Amino acid sequence: MTRTVSISSLLAMFSLFLISTVSAETLSAQQLATLQNQQSAPATNAQQSSQSINSLTALQSASAPALTNSAMEQGSFNSAQRQGLLLPGEATAQELLPVSEIGLPPPFGANLFAGGYESERLDGLNDDYIIAPGDKVSIKLWGAVNLSEVLTVDNLGNLFITNVGPVNVANVKASQINTVVTTKIRSIYKNAVQIYVNLLTSTPVSVFITGNVIRPGQYAGLASDSLLYFLKRSGGIDSERGSYRSIKVIRQNKTIHEIDLYDFIVKGYMPQFNFKDNDVILVSRQKATVVVSGSVRYPFRFEFKNDTGIGEELANYASPLAKVSHVGVVGDRADGPFSVYMALEEFQQFKLKDGDRLFFNDDIRAQVFDIQIAGSYSGPSYFAVKNNTRLHDVLAQVPIDVDLADYKNIYIQRRSVAIAQKQQIEDSLNRLERSVFTAPASSDGEARIRAEEAKMVLEFTKRARTVQPLGKVIVADNGKIANIQLEEGDIIYIPPQTDLIQIGGEVIMPQAVVYNPNASIKDYIAWAGGYSERANYEQIMVVNANGMVDINSNGPIKPGDQIIVLPRVDAKLMQSVKDVTQIIYQIAIAANAI
Repeated sequence: MTRTVSISSLLAMFSLFLISTVSAETLSAQQLATLQNQQSAPATNAQQSSQSINSLTALQSASAPALTNSAMEQGSFNSAQRQGLLLPGEATAQELLPVSEIGLPPPFGANLFAGGYESERLDGLNDDYIIAPGDKVSIKLWGAVNLSEVLTVDNLGNLFITNVGPVNVANVKASQINTVVTTKIRSIYKNAVQIYVNLLTSTPVSVFITGNVIRPGQYAGLASDSLLYFLKRSGGIDSERGSYRSIKVIRQNKTIHEIDLYDFIVKGYMPQFNFKDNDVILVSRQKATVVVSGSVRYPFRFEFKNDTGIGEELANYASPLAKVSHVGVVGDRADGPFSVYMALEEFQQFKLKDGDRLFFNDDIRAQVFDIQIAGSYSGPSYFAVKNNTRLHDVLAQVPIDVDLADYKNIYIQRRSVAIAQKQQIEDSLNRLERSVFTAPASSDGEARIRAEEAKMVLEFTKRARTVQPLGKVIVADNGKIANIQLEEGDIIYIPPQTDLIQIGGEVIMPQAVVYNPNASIKDYIAWAGGYSERANYEQIMVVNANGMVDINSNGPIKPGDQIIVLPRVDAKLMQSVKDVTQIIYQIAIAANAI
């Protein structure tokens, strides 16, 4: 019958009298500094000791309050508000540069004039079109009287119909032209006459566009053309000086419409009207603007209708992401430069002024995160834990099958370690390329040799950069498990029990061989076909099941170990043998791959 017990009980029985101490460093807290040349002072590093598992009771009592499946617990804000825009441990120099140095983002709504819709004309014969002098109307009568003619609206706004007389159609909508004309004809022909009236063409209008546009001037269009059509004809609004919130349509020196394009962008509202000859479109001067960046859906330059605005109005336009908790504001006030860092709730009523720069930030660290279990285990594969949870707290909750799990060789795959390993490999590859490409040549022959070496190095570095480190954290040694603090995204790997030894690298036939307690490393290599031509006989790496790496070891081989024969780099062909060898070691250790 299969037995299922927790890992903690097995380790407690296995190492009843073994206690080890592992130092765990806690990162110093970075204090947010003001932009006025203030710098943060690092707090002292605290050393914490962690103890290996030595009793089942101690583990269960310690882990009881640590695990939770509830939602993230919200932490309170620091009472001393931090000044400036520095993000703790996350901000880059680029993010902290003044906007004037890194360039202004486009204004909100600038993409309205990015399309080519000015070349896609409507026919102007929509239902709300107002009849004007010069329009052509088709009139057909049949029955007792037959008549077919196309008439032009004269300067008085009349259509003169044969045997009927003038019909005034000035300021009549296109949808009503049939009714108006038919009513007049019916006053003459009472019965037995069918009537059909249709507006054929509309007369172009001439509109003046001025103010803060790219190409002010006079432009022709249809009366039913939209405001955006005429603005696009003039090159669009000047993004540095023009207002998107105050565009006036002036007729006979009186403003008949004042349009806010933000209403159109956000709500889809655009007043419907027809232009007339000599109408003027005036784009007003840009009002107070603020620049928005960070965790928002619309990182643009926003304009207020007045000289000031409040945070709630700005947030409605910028649409912060759900994770945003704080907002940084930098600007100028009457008493000099100004900066503040506040909670999002407080920002809602904050008064913004022209030239302010805002950064929306997620500055609340998660109080609960997920830990994944992989390998040989029973039960759930994810645990929601508090941010101060340690490894033993989780292991006490993971059931295993003692016949299938190698619980003495647990290790952790950590994202931050994988990133650090990847950066170390990248730095080594950059140094290798610089050493090869900058090496001097004393003759043409040597130059050709170095050129060939450079090609080989480029091929090597290209393939080496594709390696993805595993980010292994070694926590087990001779059955003792270090009680380290867990991080978000950690994967606790419990290796399965195995009787195989993996042999790879520079051997004739990489394969798995059954463990033999009496066999040496050379025996296993011989069972894999022996060394290849490129093998380095003096550099043999053994990767234990717990992730620990041993090179040129004469110690015993244990079940689950991997034997990797490293390649030999010929000093006659490669200039930077030391760098290449070091990189190969880094790749082999970080990713268990050659």
